[in-house]
Amino acid sequence: METLNYLMDGFSVALTPTNLLLALIGSFLGTLIGALPGLGPANGVAILIPLAFTLGLPPESALIMLTAVYAGAMYGGRISSILLNIPGDEPAMMTCLDGYPMAQQGKAAEALTISAVASFIGSIVATIGLIILAPVLADFALHFGAAEYFALFVLAFATLGGITGKNPVKTIVAAALGLMMSTIGIDISTGQPRYTFNTLELFEGIDFIIAIVGLFAISELLFFIEKHMGEGESMVKMNKLTISIKEVIAVLPTSLRCGVVGFIAGVLPGAGASLGSFLSYTVEKRILGSKNRFGEGDPRGVAAPEAGNNGAANGALVPMLTLGIPGSGTTAVLLAMLVSLNITPGPMMFQQHADIVWGVIAALLVGNVLLLLLNIPMIGIFVKLLSVPPKYLMPIVTLVAIVGIYSISHSPFDLYFMVAFGVLGYILRKTEIPLVPVILGLLLGPEMEKNLRHAMTLSDGDWSVLWGTPLAIGIWAVAILGLVLPYIVGPVLRKRMQRS
Repeated sequence: METLNYLMDGFSVALTPTNLLLALIGSFLGTLIGALPGLGPANGVAILIPLAFTLGLPPESALIMLTAVYAGAMYGGRISSILLNIPGDEPAMMTCLDGYPMAQQGKAAEALTISAVASFIGSIVATIGLIILAPVLADFALHFGAAEYFALFVLAFATLGGITGKNPVKTIVAAALGLMMSTIGIDISTGQPRYTFNTLELFEGIDFIIAIVGLFAISELLFFIEKHMGEGESMVKMNKLTISIKEVIAVLPTSLRCGVVGFIAGVLPGAGASLGSFLSYTVEKRILGSKNRFGEGDPRGVAAPEAGNNGAANGALVPMLTLGIPGSGTTAVLLAMLVSLNITPGPMMFQQHADIVWGVIAALLVGNVLLLLLNIPMIGIFVKLLSVPPKYLMPIVTLVAIVGIYSISHSPFDLYFMVAFGVLGYILRKTEIPLVPVILGLLLGPEMEKNLRHAMTLSDGDWSVLWGTPLAIGIWAVAILGLVLPYIVGPVLRKRMQRS
């Protein structure tokens, strides 16, 4: 009953005219960004963070808009997957298997409609799971001490392999680079400047927003310049939107089952939407057995990964909001946004900022309805976007980034720093070093150091305090499993995906 009251309070926040308009704008922009191959939700959220600062939005409004962008990008990723056989982002890879064959059969509109309905159902299922599970997990996390929180941060870094899916050595290098940069500024214990090189602007450390916009948005611009993409992509011709209620009802059981599977995958730190999409597809294929035509244009083969990846996207918000551990690359960017607003995600957030938490959860429900209403009538508009040359889109993106960063501090130094991070991001991406661990290291480093020092102070320097309770031991055990399993299970999943 208490949860229901909180949710009603959340709706009172989400349904204000301003927040409703921001959710609509975020949903629309997110879908556009998701439709562009290669950008994905993490880049989309990072690109639009400066816009939130430029508009001077309060924390709850900024987070509602960016969460809507996140949800919209998960929806939009299916457009290029179905029409061009080019995944908008990694989780949309499985949608290509049946979505593109449907488009080749002249059923592109049906595939897009089914994917929109499945995405909606998967998101709603996962949001209900978030409402039920998040408060329980937050109450449990209130029993954590400094040692347990330090173990949680270790868990966050241990599961990075699942988020990035890259070479483990390169992931560790990226995380170490982020942790090193997190030490720049005034030492919280001694008051001594560290690695500031007597530069006044570095005394307060590195601003997360500058790092995120530089690493994601500016590096993306440099990649576009390098590729000289000028004329957009060729499109599959669209037939008229004629889909019966019977066809939608036929994919409902698949969407419900895969929404649950995706949510479970999303709650696991590091698993993310990619695993949710793959698991949903393979589980549904086995459930249907010989009754499926997966890989040949089966509508259920479109519904399964779409419900799964959207369920996982919402599920990834559970560890971020309750424990301060991002469940995906995009939630890592959202985490940085919260920290920049002086809001610390974790169990206390449900007590100190209940209006923000429940406002965002209510906005997810409202936003998914808006997305469904947007996506079906506006399929044609989103499709035409794929033919717009990036040379017209990227200057707008760059302008938004520059104006947004400058509006935060009115400091030219921040603009130079943003460009420097953009060059760094470009170099890291060229060498296939993932960017998310860098952001996480920069973001979680200060709190990780603070909890480690606190634990050491309480124990008079006894390191055993870090694994001195059953709860801490349990977290360390999960961290070790999270570090090892992606590199054992990952190759097996990739082989099966290739066979599919």
